[in-house]
Amino acid sequence: MTTPTQPAAVRARGVVKSFGHGDTQVMVLKGIDLDIYQGEMLLLVGESGGGKTTLLSALAGILDIDEGHIDVLGIPLSELPARRRTQFRGETMGFIYQQFNLLQALTAAENVAVPLLIQNLGRREAVRRARLMLERVGLGDRTEFLPKNLSGGQQQRIAIARALVNEPRLLICDEPTAALDGPNGQKIMELIREVGRSPDRCVVVVTHDSRIFNFGDRIAHLTDGRIDSIDSIAREGTA
Repeated sequence: MTTPTQPAAVRARGVVKSFGHGDTQVMVLKGIDLDIYQGEMLLLVGESGGGKTTLLSALAGILDIDEGHIDVLGIPLSELPARRRTQFRGETMGFIYQQFNLLQALTAAENVAVPLLIQNLGRREAVRRARLMLERVGLGDRTEFLPKNLSGGQQQRIAIARALVNEPRLLICDEPTAALDGPNGQKIMELIREVGRSPDRCVVVVTHDSRIFNFGDRIAHLTDGRIDSIDSIAREGTA
């Protein structure tokens, strides 16, 4: 069980984010304080429109915040120039989305290699690493298949492999099981937990799917732009 004595990979303090101006301004995040610890999987839950995806985007440095500060792996995101922030994101973060966002003209291996190619790794080495990662997610025999020739569950595994291929320190998942039935959603979460978590990595998952709550270490409840509670998840064999 994750405890607050472990280092915080992500630390957010007083995070405020609004959209629009004047009479049309809507405040989405209203002073978020949150730590995500190394080695843990944090689930972020709450009603639709409560700010979960906005918070993910802020933690990833995709959205600028209005107030507060966010540190990722000891780096204050707001102090990084835009280009350096993009580079930092590519070097340290992986993303798994509800929609697989695979490039249909590329093979499974080529899709997984994309993050490495963006980091200017040579194509041959990038594809080699991509094939190794596909083996880890059980698709070693599908490396040359196009997405259209694979099932939804297999495409999601490709998306997971793509997110993990650059060994990210922070893995961000936005509704990763929403497009899957119960059994396939459980398999995907088992896979994310198995290959996505390590002592020097953390995972944050936005979800509405109560069937996967048992995979997390803690659940943060986001209501109307505020974290109103964080609960630890008891597991069999733990006190």
